[in-house]
Amino acid sequence: MSQGLASLRGLRTAPSLDPAALSELRAELEPLLARCDWFTAGVMAASAAAAVTCLRQVETALGWSQLEPDPAGVALDSIEGPVFLKANQNSGRFQVRAEAGLGEGLLISGHCSTDTAAEDTWGPLPLDFFGP
Repeated sequence: MSQGLASLRGLRTAPSLDPAALSELRAELEPLLARCDWFTAGVMAASAAAAVTCLRQVETALGWSQLEPDPAGVALDSIEGPVFLKANQNSGRFQVRAEAGLGEGLLISGHCSTDTAAEDTWGPLPLDFFGP
């Protein structure tokens, strides 16, 4: 079953999608991402390790430079349970915090100073949306 990006808005957690639906969403998302200058990403995951894995897959798939943990943030190995990861491509950093009660998924926000109509937030996408 195919779902467009708009159908994901407002969901608490990313839906499970078959390969065809994932491919359609990627095809819809790619030109939207291309209009933006830089991105922020939010990852809701069951653990810090799962959140960072998702971020690394996004970086690889989209050709981003690898973001570094914010030195002001909590040590990743000290966080137990569900988390929210906030990544900022403009600053080159990410932070992870313990956060109970969230769903699971990836949110990507595109930013563009010359075309504010291009700016939007997409998701929640499955954590493995950009995975191998």
